[in-house]
Amino acid sequence: MKKILFSILIVAVSSLHADYSLKEGKRSKSAIDRLPFNSVADMKNIPQKTSFYAKQIIPIPWSKQLEYDKEYNRQYFAPWSMQKFNEPDKHLTWQIRFVQKRKVYDDQKRLVPQKAWQWWIKNSNFENMDKTRGKAISIRHSNLRAFPTNTAAYRNPWKSTEGFPFDYNQNSELHLNTPLYISHYSLDRKWAFVHAKHAFGWVLFSDIALVGKDFITRFKRGVYAISTKDNLMLYKGSKKVSIVKLGTLFPLSKNNKLLFIAEKSNKGFAVMKALKKPADALVAKKPVKFTAGNVAYISQQFRNEPYGWGGKLFTRDCSSTTRDFLGCFGIFLGRNSATQAKAGRKIKIKGLEKGLKKQTIIKHAKPFRSLLYVPGHIGLYLGTHKGEPVILHTYWGVRLNSWDKHTLARTIITTTEPGKEHPQIREKSKLINTLQSIINF
Repeated sequence: MKKILFSILIVAVSSLHADYSLKEGKRSKSAIDRLPFNSVADMKNIPQKTSFYAKQIIPIPWSKQLEYDKEYNRQYFAPWSMQKFNEPDKHLTWQIRFVQKRKVYDDQKRLVPQKAWQWWIKNSNFENMDKTRGKAISIRHSNLRAFPTNTAAYRNPWKSTEGFPFDYNQNSELHLNTPLYISHYSLDRKWAFVHAKHAFGWVLFSDIALVGKDFITRFKRGVYAISTKDNLMLYKGSKKVSIVKLGTLFPLSKNNKLLFIAEKSNKGFAVMKALKKPADALVAKKPVKFTAGNVAYISQQFRNEPYGWGGKLFTRDCSSTTRDFLGCFGIFLGRNSATQAKAGRKIKIKGLEKGLKKQTIIKHAKPFRSLLYVPGHIGLYLGTHKGEPVILHTYWGVRLNSWDKHTLARTIITTTEPGKEHPQIREKSKLINTLQSIINF
């Protein structure tokens, strides 16, 4: 990382049985890599390296970063202090209404029969909500599902905005080492209904380990590191354990030489394990300093990643991109764009004429530390190019007059008018005309 970020991963410690290691890896190719990746003129006409814009940053004072980071840690570990689910019933059971009101389809474009989704509801076992009240931790990168099933739920698989990858059973994802509150288990005992701070849903019981007070005390060391390289791979010996996405948190020893993860014992409880030191510049002490070099290095890794609703197939959607990026610098964000829009200081731009809206963005937004929000979408403001505001965002596509989408389906760098050259673009749906607020940190 050109000596900007420093490696802090670990040396072997025999007493901790350090047979784990963390190395550079790759995300396995999947159906998400076969999405129709189109393009817009911005992707050719403006610089596509975030380093071009990084020189425009205004550094965050270190004292402010530490303040953000303290709050990040408080929120991250909050599930271990929960006594019950604090979500409204309508949020907990939206998926039941979803399948009851209209047909849903699986990954093969087959209608999910009523018998199947009725089992999903029954297996959810909501009669036992909050009966377990346990604490746990994710032991690998995992899916967080709306129902306790791996079966997808698409509204209309033949429509670009309602088929793959918009799986409504994919609530979110869990990074390795995510603290969890367990409400209860599915009837088949294969799933746990959990709450991470950023999201909640069903996770496979095989992907989590139970934690007690002693483990929590040892794991909450007060000093942490975060992965600054995407798609690392965690190994135990020569065996792959889990992909590790950029933005994954690790407890860090005070001498900066050890990272820790949880391993699941035969009895289902978490045991602390140490990691061997990987290549340099893969993991750094949190918060990473907000410098031009660091923001450029970290943000560039998101570019061209396929669009993955809720983190489907180890990718990202718009809000998980912004969440993982800002998390490196100590800023905690929630799961979706609406939640993230409430996290910082909001400046309203809704209703402004296009030219005035751009001027307001340029005047008030801060490169690499401001988000631009429209309901359903959010992006990271990078700065300006030739008088135009520029953003990094994981973008499904631009709306056409036909109401279909010119599909982009990846993380791209554009102006606030991506696709303006397209003859069929719907003017009212242009991003610049729909943006409602700037979120500053």
